[in-house]
Amino acid sequence: MSQDAQGATPDSRSESELTLVDADIHQRWADDEAIVQYLPERYRDDGLVLPELLYRNPGEFLRQDERTEDGNKPGSDIGKIADEHLDEHDIDYAMLTGNSWFNLAALPNRDYANELARAYNEWLVNDVLPMDDRFIGSLYVAPKAPEKAADLIREYGDHPQIRQVLLPGGAEVPYGRPQYWPMYEAAEEQNLAMAVHPFSEGHGTSNPPTGAGHPNNYIEWHTLLGAYYMGQLASIVTEGVLVEYPDLRWAFIEGGYGWLPHFMWRLDKNWKGLRSQVPWLEEKPSHYIRENVWFASQPVEEPERPEHHDQILEMMHADETLIYASDYPHWDGDDPTWGLPQMDEEMERAVRHENAAELWDLPTDGSDLE
Repeated sequence: MSQDAQGATPDSRSESELTLVDADIHQRWADDEAIVQYLPERYRDDGLVLPELLYRNPGEFLRQDERTEDGNKPGSDIGKIADEHLDEHDIDYAMLTGNSWFNLAALPNRDYANELARAYNEWLVNDVLPMDDRFIGSLYVAPKAPEKAADLIREYGDHPQIRQVLLPGGAEVPYGRPQYWPMYEAAEEQNLAMAVHPFSEGHGTSNPPTGAGHPNNYIEWHTLLGAYYMGQLASIVTEGVLVEYPDLRWAFIEGGYGWLPHFMWRLDKNWKGLRSQVPWLEEKPSHYIRENVWFASQPVEEPERPEHHDQILEMMHADETLIYASDYPHWDGDDPTWGLPQMDEEMERAVRHENAAELWDLPTDGSDLE
């Protein structure tokens, strides 16, 4: 359903049930001017100035075979994403998470960060989402300016293809703190999910990416993303965000999921003896996680024995909590044809599309987004 030469979007989605939703596709702009054009005049000369990742991936991040015909970076040809990824794999909906280098939580200037978020959102709704009606989008916000972020959520949140608000993984303080709650109130009001995605961990004004401090190299940083996610999730649960906003759905993307069973067990165990510290949690913490939080499959866990992965899926209640993600066009992504391990038919259906449909309130009968 990519646009034809006249700019029309063919109505080719069949009136049938969903089969596959991709939770993580990284589209980007070919030239910074695509974003800069939407900045207010006072920031035009600054362009895009954001903290760089401190840890170099020796294999790069992007699949070089997905470069555009004119040599631009993979993900910058929006039509190519539709034609060569969505069409090839019969993807019904694809969540666009953008360029994760756009780590607004690590930027010191709150006003500039908020205007960058607005500029990105303008580019998304004006220049990207109209390209294909299978695209669903993630709003960008500046977490350091939560009241202004809430205004952006209300301004753009009624667009039918906007389905979530994206937060960078790293921040100055954990995301459960009440200072962030205006964003959550606005997202719940607009029926949008909140999502957390890596890249700002340990650079700019964010905290070190591990409890032990700054890693030495990329392999440490990438391996320990799950630990950072544990910190954010523990904050969101124990601070009462999921109680205050019971209809607010959360996604944790590209941080793994093998750590989840241990995390829920430990949090539940501690809650039994320490519930006086969190009296607002009337149920055990894992209850709120299973009701309100989903985890993306990429990077898929790879234990030595396949049956161990089956046990992970069972222990984390994957039929309720796991969603498929390709991480396209990153070289270490998980292609839909081979990226998911074998699972029973009921669980596979949940992971491939049912859980995502619930998370993002997607129509399951092929009808238009509203």
